[in-house]
Amino acid sequence: MILVTGGAGYIGSHAVLELVNAGYDVVVVDNLSNSGTESILQIKELTGKTIPFYQLDLRNSNSLDKVFETHNIKAVMHFAGLKAVGESVKKPLHYYHNNIVSTLCLCETMKKHNVKNLVFSSSATVYGKPNQVPIDETFPISATNPYGRSKVMIEEILNDLYVSDPSWRITILRYFNPIGAHESGKIGENPTGIPNNIVPYITQVAIGKREKLQVFGADYETVDGTGVRDYVHVVDLVKGHLKALWYLFEYGGIETFNLGTGKGYSVLELIENFKEVTSQKIPYQIVDRRPGDIDICYASPNKAKAMLGWEAEKNLEEMCQDAWRWQTKNPNGFQTPILLNIDSVSVE
Repeated sequence: MILVTGGAGYIGSHAVLELVNAGYDVVVVDNLSNSGTESILQIKELTGKTIPFYQLDLRNSNSLDKVFETHNIKAVMHFAGLKAVGESVKKPLHYYHNNIVSTLCLCETMKKHNVKNLVFSSSATVYGKPNQVPIDETFPISATNPYGRSKVMIEEILNDLYVSDPSWRITILRYFNPIGAHESGKIGENPTGIPNNIVPYITQVAIGKREKLQVFGADYETVDGTGVRDYVHVVDLVKGHLKALWYLFEYGGIETFNLGTGKGYSVLELIENFKEVTSQKIPYQIVDRRPGDIDICYASPNKAKAMLGWEAEKNLEEMCQDAWRWQTKNPNGFQTPILLNIDSVSVE
C-alpha cells in the first residue's frame, strides 16, 4: 500500500488517481488546510475504488502512527506542505514549521515502522535565481523565498538521512509549474480563497468569478518583460511520480530528478494561449513584482528521460483546455463541507 500525504490536494489527488489506475492500493492523509474531501469522492467515482482517508496533520505523530499501524504501508509519496511563494515571505515561521516539522515527523514515523521508501515533492524554487537555463540537477541549490528554502532544507535532511542509513530509498522530484486538470474535469486545482497560482486565477477571471488578472511585474529580462516559467501538465507530472516509485523499488539509493517540459513561456504568452484555446477574454493589469520571484525558470528534463523513461507529453494548449474544462464543470469549485476536529475518517 502507498501512503499519499496531501492526497486530497491538487497534485496529490491526481497522483492518487494514477496510482489506483495503475493497480496500487492507496491510503491518503491530509489536514484539509487547502483542500476538501470532494477530490477523494471523485476518485472513487472515476475508479470504483474506496480510498481510505484520514484527516490529520503530519505533526500529530500519535495519529500518524495509528495510520501506519492500521495499514501495511510499503512506500510514501509526500506532497503535504504549504506552497505559496508570496505567502511564505509574509509568514516565514509558519512555512518553516509546517513544511519542515511535518516532514521530520513523517520520517520519524516511517523509521519507527521500518518503511524506508519515499518519493518527495520538491520544487524548482530550490534553484534560486539560476545563472542560465535550462536548469539541470547539477546546478547549485539555494532559494529566494522561505517556501523554496523549506524545500532546500528538507532535501538536505533527506540526504543526511540516507547517509546515516543507506537502506532508505528516496527519490526527490523537483518540479516546475504544474497546471491543467484531469481530462474528465472531475478533479483539478481548487484553491481556497484568492488563488496563489496563475492558471486558476486566469480560469476564474474567464468564468467571471474575478474581475481581472494581476500580472506581477513587466520589467523582467524576458521576451515581453513578464516572468517565464516551465508549465507542465499535472497528469504528466504525477506519471513522473509513478516512474520515480518504480525506480525507487528497482534501484534504491537516493536520486533527484527535474520534472518539466524543458520549454519556457512568459505570463503574457500563457494568457494568449489560454485566450486562443478557450475564446475567453482575460482582462489583466500589470502590478509590482512579488518578493521572491525570478525572471526565467525552465527545466532540463534529460535526466528523468534517461533514467526514469519519463517525459512530458501534453502541450500548453492541452493544459489550458483541461484547466478550462475543470473550471466550467466546477464554476464555484468543490463545495464539500470541511471535516473538523476529526482524527480520522474513511470516506465511503
